[in-house]
Amino acid sequence: MEIPSSSLFSLSLVLLFFFVLATSADVHENFVQCLTSHSQNATSISQVIYTPNHSSYTSVLDFSIRNLRFLTPETPKPVVIITPSHESHIQVAIICARNHGLQIRIRSGGHDFEGLSYVSHVPFFILDLINLRSVSVDVESSSAWVQAGATIGELYYSIAEKSKTLAFPAGICPTVGVGGHISGGGYGMILRKFGLAADNVIDARIIDVNGAILDRESMGEDLFWAIRGGAGGSFGVVIAWKIQLVPVPSIVTVFNISRTLEQNATMLLHRWQYIADKIDNDLVIITDITRVNSSEEGKKTVQVSFISLFLGRVDELFPLMQKNFPELGLVKEDCREMSWIESTLYIAGFSSGTSLDVLLDRTPDPGISFKAKLDYVNEPISEIGLEGIWKRLNEEESAAVRIVTIPYGGKMSEIPESETPFPHRAGNIYHIAYFVGTLEGGVEFSNRYVDWIRRLYSYMAPYVSKSPREAYANYRDLDLGQNNDKGNTSYAQASIWGVKYFKNNFKRLVHVKTMVDPSNFFRHEQSIPAVSPWGKKRGN
Repeated sequence: MEIPSSSLFSLSLVLLFFFVLATSADVHENFVQCLTSHSQNATSISQVIYTPNHSSYTSVLDFSIRNLRFLTPETPKPVVIITPSHESHIQVAIICARNHGLQIRIRSGGHDFEGLSYVSHVPFFILDLINLRSVSVDVESSSAWVQAGATIGELYYSIAEKSKTLAFPAGICPTVGVGGHISGGGYGMILRKFGLAADNVIDARIIDVNGAILDRESMGEDLFWAIRGGAGGSFGVVIAWKIQLVPVPSIVTVFNISRTLEQNATMLLHRWQYIADKIDNDLVIITDITRVNSSEEGKKTVQVSFISLFLGRVDELFPLMQKNFPELGLVKEDCREMSWIESTLYIAGFSSGTSLDVLLDRTPDPGISFKAKLDYVNEPISEIGLEGIWKRLNEEESAAVRIVTIPYGGKMSEIPESETPFPHRAGNIYHIAYFVGTLEGGVEFSNRYVDWIRRLYSYMAPYVSKSPREAYANYRDLDLGQNNDKGNTSYAQASIWGVKYFKNNFKRLVHVKTMVDPSNFFRHEQSIPAVSPWGKKRGN
């Protein structure tokens, strides 16, 4: 009897399905066996291994997923999660992953905008650094060692425990992991005075592709340069940073003034562009643009909030504002004086009186599905150009949109483009970041909201940097391009996105990568590729 071809095809699919399951099971079982057999303490490492059969696997996986776009049944899952409590666990994980053909995803705080610290489309495991988060502050030398699994909030809290007049120029969101934040540059509210987080790193500890633990001296200046702004996941596993703390006054001043379109927000934002990067370096004024309810019932309008941190007292701030930005109409009653550590809560949006203990809370807020993009602005955008943004904010998909501008100038303009891989220095007035988010996920989110932010990004092209249209590596955007899954990406292909993130520094990053990880073990969709000299000469 002849078997119908359709039945043969169905049988083939069933056999293939069971083969894939068996292969996947073999990979993770062999990998776990390798971990335990090569570890100095099998009991110790077994306590930080989570396979899909482990009762805590899902909770450990989901805890640090900050973008619900990647918290779906269809999202690829790791074959194993490791939460190392000792550096040796990482060394063994790297060696075993190389032996068994697994990709590594390194997660510090889980804020990668494209989920690249916990998602891959090839077999992979997650190295979750949540247990490596100690902070050791040395007030005498104004320095600190911070492990890569610590959050910005935990770092700030630890500094404030030891000193009220020391700080660190890192980010605004307290749940962001220090490991990834510093790896990509890391900006915050005192960047005009002290530069980026990466600009204030003085040493580091990294585990390379061979499992060796290196510090600044043993890794060499090329690799030390690359990891301070070249973005995470390309060169090894950074396990700790030694950072230079910076002096701040015991009292700083903050304000938050909001204006709608009906209150001349367009004129104020247009004027802000001419002064934000040129005023005193102790003063940063960022803007937060959202859609809000209008005073007219049933209508919406755009609101621009001018949020400021000044490293000094209100009596010093007020004349600066009167001289440089009188149009804002700041009065002393708009201002609040507080300590620097209290200002981190204020800027992050916590209500007055919130305990500093909130900085230690790693529990994520109720998540949303979101997509983000970022541009750099070299020339002020005209009022007509701004009105074009407002028009797009009136569309239905913009209900959960934020646009944030961060001014540069000051120290940011003094540091040469090639000092670190982060190249966005002199010539940039500010960067402008776009966020769209919703509780919806899956195809609905992609079709409506991702399409909307892509249209906004297209509209902004005439108003932002060109040749290249610059982007920020910590605001990962796969729309810019990505590597091949098998890791054989050419220099030319990777340059499409690499030059946007790193400009002329991309060439040096590729050189360092090829030197320290020639087999391209540490890779993801936008990691720095390793390129052979032969391939490069051929134009590949």
